[in-house]
Amino acid sequence: MARALKWLVLTMGVACVAIGLGHVALGNAAVPGIGAAGATVDSLGRFLGAAFAGYGLAWIWAARQSPVPAGTVRWLAAVLLLGAAGRLLSLAVHGWPHGFQVGLLVVELVLPPLYFLLADADERARPPVKIINGAE
Repeated sequence: MARALKWLVLTMGVACVAIGLGHVALGNAAVPGIGAAGATVDSLGRFLGAAFAGYGLAWIWAARQSPVPAGTVRWLAAVLLLGAAGRLLSLAVHGWPHGFQVGLLVVELVLPPLYFLLADADERARPPVKIINGAE
């Protein structure tokens, strides 16, 4: 389970960085179904793309820790779940978005419980460190 956690956390980070940088580079063209949204939405999308890339870097940082910090994984998963809640709110207010966003919503609803479940797998897999005379 610890190996699966590390792989999932790293994969999430790399995917978020790639998606975020894609939004920075492509602007509105990175969003299927957005149409001619204009300069304001393009600016917002590129800014949020940079923030999403930073979110991905936080996942990568967590994956590189030993052990992978459970609390960090839970917080990052909670942010993903909050994004899903935002999509659900949008769905309730405005109706169904482009099918690609619906697919993302499914991923954003499925992955957080998996991360919550696996969050402490790496910490549990490590034997406790015995301290003898103040030295590890």
